[in-house]
Amino acid sequence: MLLKLNNVTVHYGKAEVVKGVTIGVTQGTIVGIIGSNGAGKSTVLKAVCGSVPISSGQIYFAGERIDKMSTHNLVKLGIVHVPENRHLFPYMTVLSNLEVGAYLRKDRTGIKKDLDDVFTRFPRLYERRNQQASTLSGGEQQMLAIGRGLMAKPRVLLLDEPSTGLAPLVVEQLGEAIGDLNRNGLTILLVEQNAHLVTAVAQRGYVLQVGKVVLEGNLAELMGEDLVQRAFLGG
Repeated sequence: MLLKLNNVTVHYGKAEVVKGVTIGVTQGTIVGIIGSNGAGKSTVLKAVCGSVPISSGQIYFAGERIDKMSTHNLVKLGIVHVPENRHLFPYMTVLSNLEVGAYLRKDRTGIKKDLDDVFTRFPRLYERRNQQASTLSGGEQQMLAIGRGLMAKPRVLLLDEPSTGLAPLVVEQLGEAIGDLNRNGLTILLVEQNAHLVTAVAQRGYVLQVGKVVLEGNLAELMGEDLVQRAFLGG
């Protein structure tokens, strides 16, 4: 198991937003976390990447306990978070945003290769490389956010609602890109509200409801469950 959350609880002030969650992510897979708004999905990713502290439980990565580590050191380990709403640097160029993703790396040859790989995977970013990020379309900005994450050389990529605000055709292209990354060996933990996207790419899923895991298993098999239908419908 590459990534393991064991009975993890997270509070925001006095509010318990994640309640004893246990999730496992096997190396080389895509695991989806689904649930209605406010279920605690994004908070789970924030706990893994160290941007919110956990109140209890443990998080392990490659057998090492990581829940006391700084975000800086987690990125060094290869845990990379692509947050909801992208959080790009809007007045920096596409190229500069990508270079920021590699700020902890010293391997210049590897950085150059990975930059070339990002431009090959997302040719529109190469075309727009000297434009400010704020001038990109929503789909192009999501490509840039993922590309910036790839520049950190992740062992596991945490993707939070990547399809938000995107047209159906762009979502389809995004799904193809995510699937291709996985086929090339990248492990992905995906929080997603788009039923078509998550079922197309994820091998396994966890359903969160008010901060708790209420169902888990093969996503295709879970789709008939009423709880899963409500998760996608926002009920």
